Amino acid sequence: MDKSEKMTWFEGKPLLEFLEEIEIDNDVNHTDSRFQVQLVIRPQTEELHDYRGYAGKVISGIYKKGDKIKVLPSGNESVISKLEVAGVETDEVFAPQSVVIQLKDDIDISRGDSIVKAEENVQVTNEIETLLCWMDEKPLQAGNKYYLQHNSRLVRAVVRKVEYKLDVNTLLQQPVEGSVKLNEVVKATIKTASPLAFDAYDKIGANGSAILIDETSNSTVAAVLFQ
Repeated sequence: MDKSEKMTWFEGKPLLEFLEEIEIDNDVNHTDSRFQVQLVIRPQTEELHDYRGYAGKVISGIYKKGDKIKVLPSGNESVISKLEVAGVETDEVFAPQSVVIQLKDDIDISRGDSIVKAEENVQVTNEIETLLCWMDEKPLQAGNKYYLQHNSRLVRAVVRKVEYKLDVNTLLQQPVEGSVKLNEVVKATIKTASPLAFDAYDKIGANGSAILIDETSNSTVAAVLFQ
């Protein structure tokens, strides 16, 4: 935290002090609408026998009552009929609020499905290019099967191809010899058992990242960034 005696000409603050005092205006994306369902609420009581709400956190963007939306990966479309925050109805919600969305139409929606505005372009595929940081003592080999956890969505996945290893010091691409070891970062192709709706990490970080989970031990074995 102290200034160097060898830089008497420098009149600014020490680096650590400067970094600690930097103010970040806002790193939340309020442009692209992304919402993933964490819980489908169906009370099925006499008072609320028709109630069907989709609870979750707004990952990015703004949603308003009356917005035309589509559900991914199915592609079914509808209109937002009601929005609730902490049990109170509102006309507008935005990231990073936790909300309940109700739709005009009764369509099939499950935990992990995404609700986005109808005009939004979101990648939906089951073959994904990724950067993968391996975090397990047991090496990774192409062909191994795992669970992939993307926010609320959990799907079976297989690492189909490891293209190259990334040198974290120089960022140069290097050939992969044998298996991928602890703390190594590689470019890999992951295939999932069902389609995933996602963004590239450099566009929307919260919707462009995931983890790989070992099917046997349930331990997290890799951090994944979508490309």
